[in-house]
Amino acid sequence: MSSDDIIALVREDLRTFAGYRSARSEALDGRIWLNANESPWASYADSATTVRRYPDPQPAVLRERLARLYGCSAEQLLAGRGSDEAIDLLVRALCRPGQDAVVLTPPTFGMYAVCARLHGTRVVEVSLVDAEDGFACDFDTVAEVALASEAKLVFLCSPGNPSGTALPLDAIAGLARRLQGRALVVVDEAYAEYSDAGSAVSLIEAQPNIAVLRTLSKAHALAGARVGCVIADEALIGVLQRCQAPYPLPGPSVAIALRALSDDGLVQTSSHIATARGERDRLYRQLRALPGVRRVYPSQANFLLVRFDDPQGAFDRLLGAGVVVRDMRAAPGLHDALRISLGTPEQNAVVVDVLARSREAA
Repeated sequence: MSSDDIIALVREDLRTFAGYRSARSEALDGRIWLNANESPWASYADSATTVRRYPDPQPAVLRERLARLYGCSAEQLLAGRGSDEAIDLLVRALCRPGQDAVVLTPPTFGMYAVCARLHGTRVVEVSLVDAEDGFACDFDTVAEVALASEAKLVFLCSPGNPSGTALPLDAIAGLARRLQGRALVVVDEAYAEYSDAGSAVSLIEAQPNIAVLRTLSKAHALAGARVGCVIADEALIGVLQRCQAPYPLPGPSVAIALRALSDDGLVQTSSHIATARGERDRLYRQLRALPGVRRVYPSQANFLLVRFDDPQGAFDRLLGAGVVVRDMRAAPGLHDALRISLGTPEQNAVVVDVLARSREAA
């Protein structure tokens, strides 16, 4: 499968779309910058980062550092505002409003459907299977539905949100082969750092109709900086960049990201990931032992999905103790479920204590 085959999936009117060329798009070297109508005076807010200048649309150092982290080339990676921007770019670039479709596997991350519907793109769903060992994806049905609906995009979340399930790479590769020339398989790996599974980035060379989403919001603790990326075939990355806003990455966010991705920053992140994984296993065991807990799903992410006999009561008791968790009862098939993110060991102990004591009092 060649890059031309990938470009054939792009909306025909965007295949040669030049996009907007900002003043920072030109590779120029100068001492006095008078090409972007910026203020010549520093802002009162300026400190280590100069915010009066427009930022580089794709900072080379950040792009290279992310590529090294995720095991791809810099040319295969487009950085942007978290994973949300990448999702929106993929829908806009590949799906013709009112004509094409995307396939989702609920319960899953809500932004896939939001972006599709805002763009006038049909959403087709293949629900995850609630199996004995957790939620599972029916890849055969996903392929059949994608082909029947002539979908351009299939969104998979691995590890899933809110399921916590990591999808097998061989099944993802098999799905991409079945959809070759027909659709792009997008694997959202926002929680991959917490998982034992390998990354779908390793599949792209053999199956260029796979794209992977990554973010610094979770394991790298940069949710407020809004830095993420999409990794895909180089030709598709070029199309997405031409569809992207001129200055997607604020300078202060880039500076923060580079600091977090330094050697010392990565050592700290690795330590926090190890602690979170240990806490996940401990909290899983403790919650399962509590009366009133119907089920705790195994998780490869930094949260646990929990079903309760009285989910409203559990939610209210936790909130009364100052603990805010995510109410999942509006999601398909999760009428009795809450999603509990992993906190520090002390915070997780509060969760267990509140649920145990409140049950005893009842």
